[in-house]
Amino acid sequence: MNTIYSALPTPTPLQMGSGAGEMTRVDVFEEIFLVFLALGTLVGVLVVAYTLYNAYKYRDTGDRTDDENLPALGELPTGGGSGKKLFVSFALSAAVVIALIAWTYGMLLYVEDGPDELDEDSVQVDVQGQTFSWTYQYENGLEPGQLVVPAGEPVSLNVTSIDVWHTFGISQERVKADAIPGEHDETWFTADEAGTYEGAIECFELCGPGHSNMKSDLVVYEQDRYEEWVDEQFTLNITLQDGNEERVTSGVDELTLEHTEEDGHDYSYDGSEFENGSITINEIDQGGTYNLTITPEDDSEFEPIEEELDFTGPAEETYTLESPNASSEESGGNNGGDDTGSDQQGGEN
Repeated sequence: MNTIYSALPTPTPLQMGSGAGEMTRVDVFEEIFLVFLALGTLVGVLVVAYTLYNAYKYRDTGDRTDDENLPALGELPTGGGSGKKLFVSFALSAAVVIALIAWTYGMLLYVEDGPDELDEDSVQVDVQGQTFSWTYQYENGLEPGQLVVPAGEPVSLNVTSIDVWHTFGISQERVKADAIPGEHDETWFTADEAGTYEGAIECFELCGPGHSNMKSDLVVYEQDRYEEWVDEQFTLNITLQDGNEERVTSGVDELTLEHTEEDGHDYSYDGSEFENGSITINEIDQGGTYNLTITPEDDSEFEPIEEELDFTGPAEETYTLESPNASSEESGGNNGGDDTGSDQQGGEN
């Protein structure tokens, strides 16, 4: 079967009638539909016209000669011209059908393989189905609550499930992929029109009582706005407070972030970069789990903090710096019994 695939070249955008850029799945299926519609209409018109022509030509006018040899009931007619017309009609029909099958198969191979830049420039998203919702994880570690893609750019999807069978589908983009536990189904699409499409992502496999509500939004941004959105997702705000829940404005030497899996994603900030006990970090370009370390100055009364931070979207975190010299009477009740030295208030996706 792979030999057959390799023998049939994938149609280029020019061959498929695309004036600029690669065709989308919507373009492909619309073109197939229009070709079949046009061909079916042409064949229908020819058949009906030829039938009406013969019905008129060989109509019974009642004008017969006495010696005319008419076929009897049940007798096969003769004088068909050795079947030449029948042979020509079958040959033409076979040629048209074979050409149509080959062209359609080539178009569907393009849908299967995707455009040329799919592996290089496409947005890579892992889609996971679970009863009864969809989750998305981007190649850079982002995990937003909805599928956000750039307009006019190919999007590569790797679809699976963690419980039962689902089917991921976006009708308006003509894309559908099975979500099966333990298996991965790869597909792609390109959205041309920017906008927010509520409930555009659905499950097309009856998966349980919440099946009809297993929907998600598709958000399509123009390229510039999409890049802004990505930058917004990688925004981390960290606030430091003491045991009395007051901002710590001095005594911090350094804050470091080290990615636990990806090399080269380490960030360091000194205490002077904090403003009123808070710092906004927006240069992170990879989501995931980070080791966060807050080191106080040598002459500071605070203890260092070491925490593990799961960063998959815009987040605001608050950490409490504890003083080892503070007595229980001075700090009791203000820290709420928190011995970890950290009060994380979670991130918003």
